[in-house]
Amino acid sequence: MERARKRPVGQREQPPAGPYEVRSAKPPETELELLVHGVGGTTPEKMLGDPRTVRVTGDDTAAVFRRAGDAGTGPDGSGAGGEAGRRHGREPGSGPVREAYVWCNLTSGDGSRALWLLLLPFMVVNLAHWMRPAAPDRPRVVRLYGLLVRLAALTLTVLLVAAACEVALDLVAWQCAGVQDCVRRHSWLGFLSPAASGWWSAPGRRLALAAALPVTLTGLLWYLSHRTWRAYESHRPLPSATGPAGDEQEPPGDDAGSAAHGSALVRAGFWYGRRLVARLRAAHTAAGLLTVAGAVTIPAVRFDHRPGGPAVLDVLGPLLAAALLVCGAAVVTVVCRRGRDERRLDQRLDRHVVRGLPLAALALLLLGLVYAGWSRPGWRSTGRLPGDPSFGALMPAQGVLVVALAVVAGYLHRRRPDPRAAMRGLGGPAVALLACALGGVISGGVAQRVSDWLDGTRALLTGPPVLLTWQASVIPPLLAVLLLLAAGLALHTARLARAERHRVRREHPGEPEDPSRTRAIAHARAMATLTDRAPLVVAVLTATTLVLGSVALAGALATRRTPEGAAHHTHHLVRAVAETSQALGSWLVGLGFLLFVTWGRRAYKDASARRTIGILWDVGTFWPRAAHPFAPPCYAERAVPDLTWRMATWTRRTGGRLVLSGHSQGSVLAAAAAWQLPPSVRGRVALLTYGSPLERLYGRWFPAHFGPPALAALHHDIDCWRNLYRRTDPIGGPVRVPDDTCPDVDHEPLRDPLAYGRTPDHPLPAPILGHSDYQSDPAFTRERARLLTRLRPEPPDRRPGTGPEPRDEAAGAPA
Repeated sequence: MERARKRPVGQREQPPAGPYEVRSAKPPETELELLVHGVGGTTPEKMLGDPRTVRVTGDDTAAVFRRAGDAGTGPDGSGAGGEAGRRHGREPGSGPVREAYVWCNLTSGDGSRALWLLLLPFMVVNLAHWMRPAAPDRPRVVRLYGLLVRLAALTLTVLLVAAACEVALDLVAWQCAGVQDCVRRHSWLGFLSPAASGWWSAPGRRLALAAALPVTLTGLLWYLSHRTWRAYESHRPLPSATGPAGDEQEPPGDDAGSAAHGSALVRAGFWYGRRLVARLRAAHTAAGLLTVAGAVTIPAVRFDHRPGGPAVLDVLGPLLAAALLVCGAAVVTVVCRRGRDERRLDQRLDRHVVRGLPLAALALLLLGLVYAGWSRPGWRSTGRLPGDPSFGALMPAQGVLVVALAVVAGYLHRRRPDPRAAMRGLGGPAVALLACALGGVISGGVAQRVSDWLDGTRALLTGPPVLLTWQASVIPPLLAVLLLLAAGLALHTARLARAERHRVRREHPGEPEDPSRTRAIAHARAMATLTDRAPLVVAVLTATTLVLGSVALAGALATRRTPEGAAHHTHHLVRAVAETSQALGSWLVGLGFLLFVTWGRRAYKDASARRTIGILWDVGTFWPRAAHPFAPPCYAERAVPDLTWRMATWTRRTGGRLVLSGHSQGSVLAAAAAWQLPPSVRGRVALLTYGSPLERLYGRWFPAHFGPPALAALHHDIDCWRNLYRRTDPIGGPVRVPDDTCPDVDHEPLRDPLAYGRTPDHPLPAPILGHSDYQSDPAFTRERARLLTRLRPEPPDRRPGTGPEPRDEAAGAPA
């Protein structure tokens, strides 16, 4: 036992230790390895290599596990149960105690979560917020970037609800219910038919009844956003003051205040976005309700504005429309006014906005339903529902927002050029454009499929708006471009594989040649390089989408302006191609929608299917909901506090040394957790990453948060860091820390396979591991032992230039 230290006479007694302060009188030093798995999920038994595991702390969603033989050391690893640990077969000096943090249930679980895939456009546009280039000296421009992304996200919500209104109000209640032949084909609409002369047969009342579908959709989105936030994102981070102090008006994502650290992930409030999510949820919910109210009210206002109409309704209609415009302006103001406040743990709520804005929109919706349901003799539903120009206004608005976003991103990239940044800093605008295109194609495809289902081939209905039909028609040429691109990438990969064969032969001199083995290794290396071609794929897809979207908009405008009688003068071949493309696109969207849901449900039941889409899904839900509140929940707002609390409390209780060991996406969580640690804990934590996408994916696509300055700052804060990777790994790669004054972070590429042919150590052919089983490589154990040796027995002195010692906000003690 360590001898107690005597306090000099006259020296004041030190206050009790804070929640993460290392105690001066600590128990004997211990060692711990905290494992964090990657995408696809796993079990604690596989992570720890033992069928007997026990949960140390956590719940059914995310928890920390140990081997049953190591559980005798106590949950805090303090050595209190060391004798029990020896009885279970663990001897001193056998390596660090291993713990596994299992977080896969945050993104997987039962099959019902496959419905989150329907929120894919919201998730994609939320990614665009985090893809901006780094610019610490341009806070106003950064604020403008975040504002444009939030406005683009708002248009997606309006587009989704407007598409639901198109299906329920226009196609079903207005067109099909108003045509007797269509009602005969769908008998469940009989009570809405004018021939029935029932109370619901009036057009306004049919619209009011059909509004239940888009209103339910809006309420469901609100409920899912609220429920998932409470379940996944309401966990408070470790109380610390690592971020700079300042007022609450910091622009979203502005890294000017954290220039010393290089990344905003170091800030105390980065993983707690309660205030912004609540504001955006209220604004988007109100926008959805106002969209439904406008779809119900505008047709009645137009009918009442005719000569000879009731004077009362002729006055009430414009007043209600003006109230809708005022409330819509309030929604836009709420979205524009405030971004993320990351510099401190902001636990306030703008209750007047969170409660007042949706309630005001709901009140206007109820007034609109009553107004539309008023008796209007002589009102008949013919043609399309008035309001078709709304889709024609949304698409150009989204185009203007994306172009403005590209201008801002290009300006930020020129201020601090990063040669490794994807698409020269234009990754964010490209992803925002893809999100808008995805929302438009889904909306147009679903509307076209419902129209075909209601009408068949009888031409009883006018159909959906022309723009939605043209949007569905661009799918076949888009797929053709993607097929050509895939063929080009396949040819490039085949050439690269042939070149790799010569390198593989040179790496194994003196060994018998095995052509099939050489081809397999070369093919694995060539396939791993496809990840680096992702910017090219996104660039081609974005350019094609922009061109085809412009063609669709021009075609819709030309069709709307062309007189009906002049249609037969159009060239027959052009008409045939357009109609074929529209019909094929409609069926492809319907088929793709079903495959989308089916594949998503299978992905959460089948591990192999989940790995296929796990990369993009886990990247998308890693980031907080900063632009769209209806995006799937951010699992990192639960995982990062879990890791920081575990590391801080363990080091406080034991004074030991800890290796944070992260694989694949787990390495990104490990880096984010290390940034959140106070300096007194960082001195006792080493970082071991393997198969890590920190630079290869995150550094290129999210340069403001994982670019070269950010990774260099992480190396400065966690100077005991080692990264392992293989050339056959399609995800992991070197981190390329731009710091020549510190030891290298990247290990030389590991051999894969471990042996080319049969050897005494590998009598059977060694497998090509690629992205898996890094711990089976001898270099893993060797580098982990070196990291533990490099860790200092006492917390390092505070580095110069880091500012005053941060204090614990909860206990008031120095960190």
